[in-house]
Amino acid sequence: MLNEKLKLVPHLPGSYQMRDKDGIIIYVGKAKDLYKRVNSYFKGTVTGKTRKMVSEVVDFTYIVTGSETEAFITEINLIKEHNPKYNILLKDDKSYPYIEYISKPYPKLKVSRYLNIKRRDKKLIFGPYPNAYAARRIVKLINRLYPLKKCEGMPKQVCLYYHIGECLGYCSKDVDQDKLKQMEQEILSFLRGNDKILKDKIMEKIRSYSDSLNYEMAKELTEELNYINIILDKQKVELHDFVNRDIIGYYIDKGHIAINLLFIRNNKLIGSHNELLTIKIDPIEELEFYIMNFYTRHELPKEILMPKDFNKEILSDLIDTSLVIPEKGIKKKLLDMASKNAEIYLNQEIVRAEKEEMRTTNANEDLRVLLNLDNLRRIDAFDNSNLFGSYSVSGMVVFKEGKPYKKDYRKYKVSVDKNDDYNTMKEVIYRRYFRALLEQSEMPDLIIVDGGINQINACLDTLNSLKLHIKVVGLKKNDKHRTNELIDGDTYSIIPIDKDSNIFHYLTRIQDEVHRFTINYHKTLRSKGSISSVLENTPGIGNVRKKELIKKYGNINNIMNASVEELSKIIPENVAKELKDYLISRENAKNK
Repeated sequence: MLNEKLKLVPHLPGSYQMRDKDGIIIYVGKAKDLYKRVNSYFKGTVTGKTRKMVSEVVDFTYIVTGSETEAFITEINLIKEHNPKYNILLKDDKSYPYIEYISKPYPKLKVSRYLNIKRRDKKLIFGPYPNAYAARRIVKLINRLYPLKKCEGMPKQVCLYYHIGECLGYCSKDVDQDKLKQMEQEILSFLRGNDKILKDKIMEKIRSYSDSLNYEMAKELTEELNYINIILDKQKVELHDFVNRDIIGYYIDKGHIAINLLFIRNNKLIGSHNELLTIKIDPIEELEFYIMNFYTRHELPKEILMPKDFNKEILSDLIDTSLVIPEKGIKKKLLDMASKNAEIYLNQEIVRAEKEEMRTTNANEDLRVLLNLDNLRRIDAFDNSNLFGSYSVSGMVVFKEGKPYKKDYRKYKVSVDKNDDYNTMKEVIYRRYFRALLEQSEMPDLIIVDGGINQINACLDTLNSLKLHIKVVGLKKNDKHRTNELIDGDTYSIIPIDKDSNIFHYLTRIQDEVHRFTINYHKTLRSKGSISSVLENTPGIGNVRKKELIKKYGNINNIMNASVEELSKIIPENVAKELKDYLISRENAKNK
């Protein structure tokens, strides 16, 4: 059937989607000639991850487009929508920090990150900076050197900053417009690359403080000047046109691609970005896709220098800036420098990446085989926590393809207010998967509960009531709170695992992660617990006694410091003892 379908693929540009036996899209690609590209997977020689991907393909679909550029756009949109496991992940990471200058209603500086390029339009932003700390420190220094607005809101009258000359009095109508204009020109001049103007300003302040014998402030500014020199006097480039440009270099070896982007701003190399990718199909297509995705999330410079292997025609349609392929001169030297940086980065990261793959993808595959599962793309893991029956909570963490998927982590505040793991597990499993059924959201291939047969039964009883058939296993810890046994939810037998294997370390990592996540949530709730909620959790204290305790003591610390004899004037002695014991236990648990 697949061979017959391959014959019908047209010789036209478009995007193709590879699907597994469940109809799930596991890879999206684009091609100038769909027939040649799609057929190459099944009739050509494929290796590595491509071979593994093809082994899972039972069907494919495709969308014909009017051009290769349209195919590229379709590919990007489909990857964002379906997140196929064999594609490069589109990460929702933070963009690089920039310094933003705001002139109205009054001048101020702030560190900004904009994931959406459209939100940056018509804003005065400068950067990117190597890190957020550098950007914040520069903003703080400029605020110290210039009379920018420093207070929040708009006071009715000028404050101390105005009287000591560190503000122009923006809350009044008597702002000196000449001083304002000069200050703005100097700040913008510095942010556009005129380092001298800020250094001169710092030296002027240092001399002023020294003359007034304020050596401590002079020393602080001297340290700031040294820092500015380190940050701003980066490697100078030989170009003197002050054009903001990025340079893209890459290096391919051992089935991986390393990318190095150099950021040149105002004739200075201010930072770089590295990425290591695994080659799955065509290395240049992988690179082009990565670059296209990168510039949907980061500021475009005036010019991008790129290698001659890139398809400049397609990228020019998608990236709205000047793309240059240098073949000689200074720009070619810079391009070679980026490629050399990529080679160094690859050599440093290749071993680490291979070890990470062993810990994640390979360990996940080993676990799938061990449990005899057809698929193991997603794992949901649960853990419960309470303190003597109060503040009962549960946490769920998710692992996809062997890696934590924090976007789908969930916290549950449990109504079962006693030390009852069975009913706690039943409630949480019901809430999680009843909602998943209603919303038709993704189900796991495996559920891991932190505990033994009791927790497994609670999970299975609830799944059966929802008519869901999902593999369940339990992880038990030993006396030292370390992963000890894996229990099969179908047979209740212990599944033997080598303690030195990738599977064992993988399961330990999952168990540690869900425990950490749940305990942190528990601590958060405990820290937020008011005197009222704590007293409500103590048997023998009703509304009347609770009000009397609150009226007399006001907070938990005062109650804890009171003696049983003092408390017994309001509540029975046995209740006072229980309350004291509970508060001491609660405090000890909080400090662990």
